[in-house]
Amino acid sequence: MSENKGWRSETMAVHAGEAIDPATLASSPNLVMSVNFAPETLTGFSARDEKDYGGFVYGRVSSPTVKQLEDKLAALEGGEMALAFASGVAAAHALICGRLSAGDHLVLPEANYVGIAELARDTLPRFGIAVSYVDLNDLQAVADAIRPNTRMLWLETPANPTMKVCDIAALAELAHRKGVRDVAVDSTYATPIATQPLRLGADFVIHSLTKYIGGHGDAMGGAVIGRSKDLDALNLEASVHFGGVMSPFNAWLILRGAGTLPIRMRAHQEAAFAVAKFLEAHPAVTRVFYPGLASHPQHEIAKRQMRNFSGMMTFQTRAPGPQIAARMIRELEVIHYAVSLGHLRSLICWIGTDDIQQSTFRHDAAALARYRDFAGDGVFRLSVGIENGEDLIADLARVLG
Repeated sequence: MSENKGWRSETMAVHAGEAIDPATLASSPNLVMSVNFAPETLTGFSARDEKDYGGFVYGRVSSPTVKQLEDKLAALEGGEMALAFASGVAAAHALICGRLSAGDHLVLPEANYVGIAELARDTLPRFGIAVSYVDLNDLQAVADAIRPNTRMLWLETPANPTMKVCDIAALAELAHRKGVRDVAVDSTYATPIATQPLRLGADFVIHSLTKYIGGHGDAMGGAVIGRSKDLDALNLEASVHFGGVMSPFNAWLILRGAGTLPIRMRAHQEAAFAVAKFLEAHPAVTRVFYPGLASHPQHEIAKRQMRNFSGMMTFQTRAPGPQIAARMIRELEVIHYAVSLGHLRSLICWIGTDDIQQSTFRHDAAALARYRDFAGDGVFRLSVGIENGEDLIADLARVLG
């Protein structure tokens, strides 16, 4: 359970879920790698029989270091409870497959993180879960997509890779009014420093902890945050039966990263604003999508629900993207040409529209037109790190010409 002491985010990021160890008096979190624990009372052999035991029994059910991270995440998001998993996709899979059954219906964004988009298109139909894809910025289209058997509306804001921002409060109210049980928000791009979806009406928040919350690019993880009664039920199936549990060592690394999250997010935003303004004015660049810019189509929504505009942006160039990408691979010095995002170092990659349409989204004509309205023939996805903005600008200026 999260404990709200009225702390600001900076204090909460450092102290929530942590305490001085009573045995060793260690101030920093302990790394407990043990898989096995010796219970103080008789417990059942199955995890189903451990529900009344408050301690640790086996690492697949829960463990001390992972529990510390979960408590910190719940506090940062203003939720009752969090569950940590081995990756962001493991967390999303746990929530979707732990809450939905054959015959249920899921409404998903037309374009969102590829791991979830491909899970929905390639895997869920095999298990009898129907999926519809909508433009989340069209409330009527969302309303029309909801069926009597719709059990979950999945949001992602800002979205990967389009950078679209959707109105969490309006969509949550619409979904619940029409009888949808669960509204889940992938808030990886925003982080709890920018947005707390549970306070806007969502039922669950999902994070890829590999990204901003871990922040160092050296530990993979994911998390789901929500109500205790929902996550207690989810834990038995998603953790014990699906088995995608987090390593205590990764939890320890992510705990270290989470402590500096508010400070890093300020640095990410500061550098990103400088880079976004530079790109918007550069003659080689045709479009820039950054929620903090007034030119972003959903800038007003972003201002309402984001306290920090994060470090993520996309942009398009006049010269062919693959040509510029090849120069980036050869010539960038500060920014790394690499996938992933949310690390303290800046990362950039080219996402070609034809490629991602074929591999992942497979849009119909109308949805493809909406995607191209944001992405054109492709976008450069830039995750701005915490380096000096002027150094990043100089690096980009050299490859853009």
